[in-house]
Amino acid sequence: MVKVGIIGGSGLDDPDILKNPKTMEVKTQFGKPSSDLSTGKINGVETVLLARHGKKHELSPTQINNRANITALKDAGVTHVIATTACGSLRQDIGRGDIVILDQFIDFTRFRKNTFFDSFENGAGHTAMAEPFDGFLREKLYETAKNLDLKVHKTGCMVTIEGPRFSTKAESKMFRILGADVINMSIAPEAMLANELELPYAAVAMSTDYDCWKEDEAPVTWDEILKVFNKNADNVKRLLVDVIEKL
Repeated sequence: MVKVGIIGGSGLDDPDILKNPKTMEVKTQFGKPSSDLSTGKINGVETVLLARHGKKHELSPTQINNRANITALKDAGVTHVIATTACGSLRQDIGRGDIVILDQFIDFTRFRKNTFFDSFENGAGHTAMAEPFDGFLREKLYETAKNLDLKVHKTGCMVTIEGPRFSTKAESKMFRILGADVINMSIAPEAMLANELELPYAAVAMSTDYDCWKEDEAPVTWDEILKVFNKNADNVKRLLVDVIEKL
């Protein structure tokens, strides 16, 4: 039986998308997750929502306890995880408000706990990560976005930086050379940990800006991100609501 976990990024953690939502306080062996879990149904499907940055967006990217978040969803019986995130575009053809269904990541985080295998005492743990995002979930997300007439990109490589600062121009240009299409501060550790627990995981990224590589525009600011994000967030919510009944 399918039970979907949604990890809500900034502004995409609204429990109102759930029918008859209830709050479930949880604690894991890795500590408390970013928020209590909101449980309910979307189109008849059991769904669990977790606010990545906390209910009041009080957690910086580095403070997020990713191991507790993924463990909490697994312990709640979640069978599939869909993550949402705002991101910066590193490509001309990925415009503001566009949705990208990620297929690869590059990890530039530095201070995160990004594995459950702290020790090999009980055996070595080297998880395959060639295809970190679940193909079935990605296909359903893409098909649904197309059916909703959303501007969607079928693939995209996310570079995840430590934050909370934004990139320098040199870094932004470097990430483009490395092959990244979009940039954020959250996806890579989540994807690694979900794969280690064999949880099918996919991510929906919404582009809000052009980082700072595009020199004919002003560099990204948080206020500008929020402006674009608030204008387009409903598209991501529509996508989540519609795709869940197809799983």
